[in-house]
Amino acid sequence: MIPALGEFALWIALPIALWGCALAFLGGRWLRGDLILSAERSTYAVFGLLFVASAGLIVAFMGDRFDYWYVYNYSSTNLHPFFKFSGLWAGQRGSLLFWALNLSFFSVLAVWLNRRRNRELMPYANGVLLAVTSFFIIITLFVTPPFEQLGFTPSDGRGLNPQLQNYWMTIHPPTLYLGFTAFTVPFAFAIAALLSGRLDARWIEGTRRWVLTSWFFLTLGIIFGMRWAYEELGWGGYWFWDPVENASLLPWLVATAFVHSIMIQENRGMLKVWNMGLVVLTFLMTIFATFLTRSGLIESVHSFAQNLTIAWIFLGFLGVVGTLSLGLIFWRLPLLHSERQFESLLSREAAFLLNNLVLLGAAFAVTWGTMFPLITEGLIGSRVAVGPPFFNQVNIPIGLVLLALMGIGPVIAWRKASARNLKRNFLLPTALGLAVGTVLYVAGVRHHYAWLTFTIGTFVLTIIVIEFWKGTRARARIEAENHFTAFIHLVRRNRRRWGGYIVHVGVVIMFMGFAGSAFDREARESLIPGESMSIVSAFGHEYTLTYQGLSTHQDPNMWRVIALMSIQRDGVEVGTMTTERQMVVAPPQPITEVGIRSTLFEDLYVILSTLDEQVGMGNEPQHQRATFQVLVNPLVPWIWYGGLIVAAGTLVALWPGAGVPTRIPAPGAGSGTAPGAERRREEASRPERAADPAAPVG
Repeated sequence: MIPALGEFALWIALPIALWGCALAFLGGRWLRGDLILSAERSTYAVFGLLFVASAGLIVAFMGDRFDYWYVYNYSSTNLHPFFKFSGLWAGQRGSLLFWALNLSFFSVLAVWLNRRRNRELMPYANGVLLAVTSFFIIITLFVTPPFEQLGFTPSDGRGLNPQLQNYWMTIHPPTLYLGFTAFTVPFAFAIAALLSGRLDARWIEGTRRWVLTSWFFLTLGIIFGMRWAYEELGWGGYWFWDPVENASLLPWLVATAFVHSIMIQENRGMLKVWNMGLVVLTFLMTIFATFLTRSGLIESVHSFAQNLTIAWIFLGFLGVVGTLSLGLIFWRLPLLHSERQFESLLSREAAFLLNNLVLLGAAFAVTWGTMFPLITEGLIGSRVAVGPPFFNQVNIPIGLVLLALMGIGPVIAWRKASARNLKRNFLLPTALGLAVGTVLYVAGVRHHYAWLTFTIGTFVLTIIVIEFWKGTRARARIEAENHFTAFIHLVRRNRRRWGGYIVHVGVVIMFMGFAGSAFDREARESLIPGESMSIVSAFGHEYTLTYQGLSTHQDPNMWRVIALMSIQRDGVEVGTMTTERQMVVAPPQPITEVGIRSTLFEDLYVILSTLDEQVGMGNEPQHQRATFQVLVNPLVPWIWYGGLIVAAGTLVALWPGAGVPTRIPAPGAGSGTAPGAERRREEASRPERAADPAAPVG
């Protein structure tokens, strides 16, 4: 009954969404409050109906309704209820419904939060949101129907892909979907500004938190996916430049560029056309990521089955949205002129623009490498694969430039940096970075990319620490507070700025974690119980692993062969580890569960590679000989610690508080300045100024 109600709700949602979309645009054009109100109520109704539809699909999963095609293909009677619930987004049909649900939720939130402000923009913004929602509902109903029924009722389903039966995969896809769909709101506001002609900074003010929210979820989603790959795929790494991994990275790169670029428009009235282009490009990248994942045209462990129909639909949608957006930007070019010009390459504006160009360069390189197999297939009839070496060769130098700019951009002066500004902000960090680099070189660090990462990372961290110290010290002196209280009040005073610095700390730590891969150690041996193998880490720690034996265990939907290892570190017993080979019953597929032992500086990573004797269900092997692959991965834990810091910093920047409002240049403001303006600009570039609006935001 409930699944049928869900299907009915989905059919009702489409005409209401289309009706509300039409009313929103007409209400904005004719300034009809009744039409605008009706469109906003349609947004609420669509969300309620999509919620009912999603609930109906979840009930079908939980009730083992295998008469539904989607449930039959992604569930089974012995599947854990937790994974049955996640079946909503496990396959193509459910994930598109889930996408529409997330988008309608954010649409409701945007309408509610702007019920008393941005009233000139809201009709058009709501119209864009309902239009995009309608597109996904149409696909869900007519191309990938989640409630399609079979002509019979199977006794059991085919089961969920074993690699998706992992807790990280239950949160990785929905987190990415939240990031993708949340960015539709800034895109809608940008289009609303173009349609209404309200092209001052208000549309940016209204969407700044939405941009950070989208960036927050995209970042978490990417990190969760890395952790899943590290634990589940059993190859010892966390990123392989897989096409679907790249698909999630592309909108993140462009969104990061936009997050930084809007500060130039807010503070200097520049790059208005550029920012409009970045908003549109980021939204298009979210749709492009959906196309890559759901078309199946590019092979990936993450992708769904090949569906040429949906591939052409998404490509057509990309073309229509891109063309219309570009036309609107050209139409409004006279209103998008910059209020000021660049005065020097040694300025904050130039540093942020370079940051933008480098990020877009990375996005282009990743897009080219990802699409190259399809391009070659179309031109020569066969695919030419592009592997990790290409992506690493191109993107590692780009990443190092971005790492350096994280330290330079936030503290260099606006307009033109003086020699005094450069010396005050960069002399000590540069000296300390070079000193650390020298020590590392003497200690034997010869990998040039890793050496550069640690050296530049030290430079950036030093700048951030100095900024925090100067700001805290100045506040403690002025307000007569102790340093801890002054630090807390400093961050609360301007959460956006200091939250951005915290994000930068997390990113630097993650970069250092990435650099640790240059010093990975690996060993592989075949052992019988009682035998040992040793491996020495890059930090000089010797691990001795003694194989204790195998055991088998049968779960309702799989059987497991578990190897037990005792671990010694530098001759001291530190505990035991297990690593597994599993055979899932439905669908039949072998998978590996690795053993990981983490310390602050490295991971011991153990894989049960092969069993030299066939082991069956309920069978205890006689000789129990097995082959183990053991890796020691330096600094990998820093990736996860850095990710937590990035998330914390973004939440600080997002958290509402009594910060100092960002200075928005008045429309038509020229380059003339009032008396004392030059002095105020110089003060604004100083780290002691806690209310500096030039806040790094990730």
